[in-house]
Amino acid sequence: MEGTFEYLDPEYFYTGQLTEKSDVYSFEVVLAELITSKKPLSFERPEEDRNLSVYFVSSLKEGRLRQLVDNHIINEANFEQVKEVANLAMLCLMVKGEDRPTMREVARELEGLRIPEKHPWDRPITSEENEFLLKSTPPFENVDGGRTIELESMNQISLSLFGAR
Repeated sequence: MEGTFEYLDPEYFYTGQLTEKSDVYSFEVVLAELITSKKPLSFERPEEDRNLSVYFVSSLKEGRLRQLVDNHIINEANFEQVKEVANLAMLCLMVKGEDRPTMREVARELEGLRIPEKHPWDRPITSEENEFLLKSTPPFENVDGGRTIELESMNQISLSLFGAR
């Protein structure tokens, strides 16, 4: 993103140098875009809010996070997590690079906010299911040193595996 005005670290304009903290700033502009679904620079917003970074930080300071965040995110996400991500983004959009966290710290924070995905089968077993499972016969039966697997479908199928390794 080097050279793209909207993503450039404000310190770059004073020093002419990009640093590791410049990457943090650029990353957080992208994160602010994702949270808000707004462009990093828009002449449709009032002049003081044309720059998404400035608009984002001022909105957070004024307690307008709900108005700032894209409605799809508010409807589908845990708002407390959105708030934590927004606060992290605000830290990363600090004008002075020394006030920003490192990319490693950002990654660690985001990892801590991650919701473990649940598998659809990851649910408590009902008492009926538990009773069925306890009463059912084991799928493997020992037959002359081999294994028989019985599958029920339209026809009864028996598959014998002898000398399986």
